[in-house]
Amino acid sequence: MSQITDNATESRFELTRDGHTAYADYHLNGEVLNIDYVFAPPELRGTGAAGDLMKGITAHARATGLKVHPICGYAAAWLKRSSESQDLLI
Repeated sequence: MSQITDNATESRFELTRDGHTAYADYHLNGEVLNIDYVFAPPELRGTGAAGDLMKGITAHARATGLKVHPICGYAAAWLKRSSESQDLLI
């Protein structure tokens, strides 16, 4: 899995691969991490980059004691399929 970066200035998590960046916009509401939008540039689509980004986000949420609220359709679908992340959902 690739390393993600929390770009707090932009309120987004980022994953850079092959010079291209996939990202997930977020906002915090107390102890809830709201995932607003997940984007992968065309060069990274189909490579698993967005899934790796989501894995990194859920690892971050678990490590920091946050719950996850997926607003983005992709994030919601990914979390629904991820049995190991069900305990993070609100």
